[in-house]
Amino acid sequence: MEIERVNDTTIRFFITYKDIEERGFEREEIWYNRERGEELFYDMMNEASDRDDFELDGPLWIQVHAHDKGLEILVTRGQISDGNMKLEIPVKEEEIEEGNTELDELNKQVDSQYDQLEIIIGFREFEDVISLSHSVQPEFLANSLYHYEGRYYLHIHFNNDHYTEDEQDNLLSRMLEFGYESELTIHRLKEYGKEIAVTNGLSIIKQAF
Repeated sequence: MEIERVNDTTIRFFITYKDIEERGFEREEIWYNRERGEELFYDMMNEASDRDDFELDGPLWIQVHAHDKGLEILVTRGQISDGNMKLEIPVKEEEIEEGNTELDELNKQVDSQYDQLEIIIGFREFEDVISLSHSVQPEFLANSLYHYEGRYYLHIHFNNDHYTEDEQDNLLSRMLEFGYESELTIHRLKEYGKEIAVTNGLSIIKQAF
């Protein structure tokens, strides 16, 4: 697998289909099996982190191009500051010269990031989870709670059908007052952590405490 650092927030992968198969994945399943596709992606990201110190934290914008010999994947890491997410997506000069069509498509893909915005919030103390559950009770927000290596982690998944970008920013900012954005992945929590509440974690904690 080839890994190229584009800039401070963007990294490019090229992985052949042979390499994918050698990693234990079938070519077809990465397209039709979401869990296996995500498993391959995080495997690649962990390798990038080991090689190039590219941390898997914050929301990610992902663009995949299928070629005859393999996949080209461009990953841009979003920066969250004061609850606002910023993405700096590299655009080739020829794409700009061709007109606004490509730029419009890029903008649509950036906007769609909010459809799939998933974040892990870590808590040093269980009391922080309890405090959050009594202070913030969002509707239409999938959230699950895990315990891993002495700390608690809340996996949250925003849905753009119910939240605007500003509402997501404000809600995330409020929630991060009680914890911190974790670099752990949901796959690691599911595999090695202990499930406390698979669905509606905040509601369950509020009712119990």
